[in-house]
Amino acid sequence: MLHSRVAGPRDPGEGRTGPDPAGAPSARSAGVKLQITGVSTVALRAPLEADFKGSHYHMTNRATLVTRVHTAEGVVGEAYAGDEDSTLLQIQTIVHEEVAPAVVGLDAICVERCWKAGFPATFDILRDRRLALVALAGVDAAIWDAVGKALGVPLWRLWGGYRNRVPLIAIGGYYGEPLGTIEEEISSYVEMGLAGVKFKVGGCSPAEDAERVTRARAAAPQGFVIALDANQGYTVAEAVELGRRVEDLGIEWFEEPVNWEDDRRGMRDVRMRGPLPICAGQSETSPAGCRELMELGAIDYCNFDASWSGGPTAWRRMAAVASTYGVRVGHHEEPQVASHLVASQAHGTFVECFHPRRDPFWWNLIANRPPLEGGELVLSDDPGLGWVLDEDYVERCTVGRR
Repeated sequence: MLHSRVAGPRDPGEGRTGPDPAGAPSARSAGVKLQITGVSTVALRAPLEADFKGSHYHMTNRATLVTRVHTAEGVVGEAYAGDEDSTLLQIQTIVHEEVAPAVVGLDAICVERCWKAGFPATFDILRDRRLALVALAGVDAAIWDAVGKALGVPLWRLWGGYRNRVPLIAIGGYYGEPLGTIEEEISSYVEMGLAGVKFKVGGCSPAEDAERVTRARAAAPQGFVIALDANQGYTVAEAVELGRRVEDLGIEWFEEPVNWEDDRRGMRDVRMRGPLPICAGQSETSPAGCRELMELGAIDYCNFDASWSGGPTAWRRMAAVASTYGVRVGHHEEPQVASHLVASQAHGTFVECFHPRRDPFWWNLIANRPPLEGGELVLSDDPGLGWVLDEDYVERCTVGRR
């Protein structure tokens, strides 16, 4: 396995052993040090059993990049962050050619410094900025995992420690019914012990989608959470109509209800004119973008995605801003890191997963996946992210190592 091992740029504060300028003792003076010596990655791809269709997209493969941060002290931080199959190897290249050279030589305990060092990888305006954000996110999450391991603390505690269990809901309701009928799909989630479902809409007329949602509610037991996700599929008028058609069905939130080109004002209008709480944030690439949604009064929930926006460091900044606007926080997909983030916050809500046929990684990659009790993931006290990867499964899905 090849590691990125190059001398990274040194911040003027790097190597300081005394107090920082504000007078607080540094991690070094406290006796904790984690010098980053290398970054290694494994690219994974798993074909899906069916074509999963949202309002205007579809998925036939699941892809993710396992990132490991190695330190001189022998602690290895490990994380994985997913994106499209077609971009997987591009992201891997960015990790090794741009992010890793910037963080090697730095102290992993100084997480903010490491994040800032890697952030310039996102400055290339001639490529999709999300590629570099995903690359940075994997490194950032792995650094946090190393820090948690070095301190002997799980990340849900290190990031705030509000609770150690969070409700887990599925993302489902795909068009074409790849998981059976709507009734069969809802029944499968109940049998799996999940707390609810985020159901796809936006690909049909409001009347047709309302009928689909009505079927889902009728098939679900009392207390089963149902949220809606249009993936920016409606006009404002259509979104308002859909909300009014399902307003008596106990919908938790209505996510990304309107077309992308002016969605902030569109979501504000749907929120003001319609009966349902609004959720968005997964399509934002920065905490500042999420702040604009909040400031405009467009959302009640923010599901910013750490894996698409630079990592847990960026997500935590968003959560701090959300707490000042009275906006509750979730996370788009990626339960392996979302569970720790959402559990850490008093205004955290739900963690999202997919059916095993839609995301084999969550159900197979982690050998000691947290158990479900009463619809909630129960997080352990194991340090860092607290997982052990199934190396046999890693080998079966590997398409590239660096």
